[in-house]
Amino acid sequence: MRLLARTPVTPSALTVTGCLAHVPVAALIAAGHPAAAALLLAAAAALDGLDGALARASGTVSRFGAFLDSTLDRVSEVLVFLGILVLAQRNEWVAAERLTLLALSGSLMVSYTRARSEALGLGTKAGLLGRLERMVLLVAGLLVDGLLVPVLWVLAGGTWLTTAQRILDVRRRARRSEAAP
Repeated sequence: MRLLARTPVTPSALTVTGCLAHVPVAALIAAGHPAAAALLLAAAAALDGLDGALARASGTVSRFGAFLDSTLDRVSEVLVFLGILVLAQRNEWVAAERLTLLALSGSLMVSYTRARSEALGLGTKAGLLGRLERMVLLVAGLLVDGLLVPVLWVLAGGTWLTTAQRILDVRRRARRSEAAP
């Protein structure tokens, strides 16, 4: 990161590039090339993880950068799930369509509960399926033939379980902070 920090590359440029890399991921999934999409998704997710490290290494950490990163992370997730939805529709996998919508909405709720808890000063990362875990599952589901629908089941249930875990964690933190003198 120190070497990259000496270049004109900015953390926000990495954030935007990482998000844009999800467009061909979604296109490859929708076109029926999930294994190729998985490899590109793994690379895009790795690239996305570098923006914060670059910001810290270059001393350019900012609230806008954090906002842009979290917002474009959601856009990236939506793109991947849209690609899966199109694939499911093309193959007439009705159950997979519904699971995709449940997994997408659950993923957004996991992220929302974290963002909202941070806004309240009660930040939580509790639960089973944070962003990294969701990305690893998606890569595996796309890479291994026949694994996508089981992964969608895990994501559909696991994201909503994680949302509930975060709600309970924030309730516990709120009660503790309100009870403190």
